[in-house]
Amino acid sequence: MSSPGASMFTNFTKLCKGLALVLVVGHLLVQFVPATVPYLALIPARTIPFGWNLITSGYFELSVYGVVISTVSLLFMGKFLEPVWGSKEFLKFIFVVNFLTYLCVFVTAIALYYITRLEIYLYMPFAGFHGVLAGLLVGIKQIMPDQEVLLVKIKAKWLPSIMLVLSIASSFFTLNSAAYLPTLIFGTYMGWLYLRYFQRRPETKLRGDPSDDFAFSTFFPEFIRPIIDPIASIFHRMLCGRSNATSEDHGYTTSGAPLPGSDSVEASRRRERGARALEERLASERVVPPRSKEESQSDALDSV
Repeated sequence: MSSPGASMFTNFTKLCKGLALVLVVGHLLVQFVPATVPYLALIPARTIPFGWNLITSGYFELSVYGVVISTVSLLFMGKFLEPVWGSKEFLKFIFVVNFLTYLCVFVTAIALYYITRLEIYLYMPFAGFHGVLAGLLVGIKQIMPDQEVLLVKIKAKWLPSIMLVLSIASSFFTLNSAAYLPTLIFGTYMGWLYLRYFQRRPETKLRGDPSDDFAFSTFFPEFIRPIIDPIASIFHRMLCGRSNATSEDHGYTTSGAPLPGSDSVEASRRRERGARALEERLASERVVPPRSKEESQSDALDSV
């Protein structure tokens, strides 16, 4: 019989276990063969011609605590996201967010070098899965925004924002903040960008999540949102033209405006899927009372 505490660490998906194994193997590889770091990590000065490190840099950690945090976070968040998105979409999300995150880190490092002329931005190794983890937190925010998590009863919709605030605050007291802070910021934004505008939804045959509950301003407190919304609308008009056209083709908009209730219906469906996945996970982790020996023997005789 398994205890409730032990059941929390079971029922992880096969895909997440496989990805966790990749992270562990990648960490062991760079620890035992340090010469592989320049070929796998993102080092802006060497990205050309080693362009593949825009992909490989996200699938290994340079430190022990990094690989522990990444594997544990991946396993637990994957338990909720993969059943809702599906294995194919879950893997696609990880690949796309990882690539776009490190592409932005590369561009930012090159820009900082030309601004400051400090070579540290060219030769600093960037690596780690934390950019994807930041994007997965955005996925948790999307599917179960009002679900309370952790011991302090924080709603899931605030997890990405709290993570960024704590990371930015800690960067003032750590020396290597440049190695992880850009990855967390770009990972959060790219995760939201993909889910907001590009993720395909089979049930509606649309792309993205146009609901007001998932707008960019929802990452900020309500009193700041009137300032954020006008700025976010500029990028919205740049990015959502194709999304709006697709929605019009399926009858979800009229003259460029969403049909009344369409956003709320989609948001309700998303919450229902997230709540259903959460309930299934919790139900699977409940303790099943053991059957007595006599009952088992009786069932065996009946089957004969």
